[in-house]
Amino acid sequence: MKYNRLFLMVMVLFSILFLYNNIAFKKIMYLPNDFYVSYDEVYESNKRNSFGKLVDIHLVQDEIKTGDERAEQGEIIFKLFGILPIKKVNVKILPEEEVYVGGTPMGLALHSNGVVVVSNSMILAESGKIIKNQYLNTGDVITQINDKEIHCIEDLENIVSTVKEDNLNVKFLSKNQVYEREIGLIKDSEGNYKMGLWVKDDFSGVGTLSFVKKTGVSYQFGALGHPITNGQNENIIPISTGEVYSCSLVDIAKGEKNNPGELRCVFVEKNKQGEFNKNTNVGIFGQLENVGSLIDINKTAILGGRLSVKPGKAKIVSKVSGMLEEYEIEIIKTSYQTEASDKSIVFRVVDKRLLELTGGIVQGMSGSPIMQDGKIVGAVTHVFVSDPTKGFGVYSDWMLEQLN
Repeated sequence: MKYNRLFLMVMVLFSILFLYNNIAFKKIMYLPNDFYVSYDEVYESNKRNSFGKLVDIHLVQDEIKTGDERAEQGEIIFKLFGILPIKKVNVKILPEEEVYVGGTPMGLALHSNGVVVVSNSMILAESGKIIKNQYLNTGDVITQINDKEIHCIEDLENIVSTVKEDNLNVKFLSKNQVYEREIGLIKDSEGNYKMGLWVKDDFSGVGTLSFVKKTGVSYQFGALGHPITNGQNENIIPISTGEVYSCSLVDIAKGEKNNPGELRCVFVEKNKQGEFNKNTNVGIFGQLENVGSLIDINKTAILGGRLSVKPGKAKIVSKVSGMLEEYEIEIIKTSYQTEASDKSIVFRVVDKRLLELTGGIVQGMSGSPIMQDGKIVGAVTHVFVSDPTKGFGVYSDWMLEQLN
């Protein structure tokens, strides 16, 4: 009896170890509850045993449309030994139409919905005295004062100039969290109230177009792959208006260890190409009016979901040389993500041409499409400060979710 129990325990332990080594438990459990997938991706995932040798994934359609159209939504079921269901996940079916491949740097201008604290200290010109606000920090975004919406600097100035009390009720964003506090004002030598802040409501920079989708007569686009932030506490800046411009690349500061490089571009107001109204943690999204200077109409591809992405050879598309070119990279790692993040993919630049030109990934290349097996599977988002040849990317299906 004793030996039978021991044998049974050994067999159970062996079975657990066998299953553990042949099922990608973490990969399965960390999938989001709703993501994009294609029929081909399900087939390829099963073919290469993406979730372990003992697991098959089955795509079940919720609805079959008439004609030649396929279901737009469905459910993936992970089955052990092809029989026992171990997890179900809702999915959206990836559109099969091709999109225009991005890669072109763009000028970006954003007017914030609220004012951003650039410094919580200011110098009074007449006296040289430094006054400081003890309640708000650099990078915070003021959205309301005394229950009145603050859309721009003028709104803030009008309220402060007319108050009769020593305190204001201020609602603001700090580290993407909303706070509301009573904040004391400061009087200058003439008895005028001051907040002790230096603020701004407009921002500009350079980013790269990821893809463009033609819908009827309009062109929807996704770009950048990460949010436009204040650069301090990484608040995602609320948008009042956002504009996209064609720009001219005038110089490239090569990336070096602990010194990220950058694309140096110039753009002017007359070269406006479109607008964006969404600033999210996976990029900016909007409509283009003119696409001639931003895309190559002969370069198209379909969007791939996260099941498309695998470690190995891939390419990024960029116009840093003056021409839209593909550069070889190696995908090192794909991340398990239940929520949208701009650090889905880790890759290394291996193309000697790009390394010679830029040193790797530089600021301004964020949004450059990542392609694998002919599909756009992601976009460049960040560079490793300690090693400019390595970078992060975001899954393209996170971006597609925002586009739709």
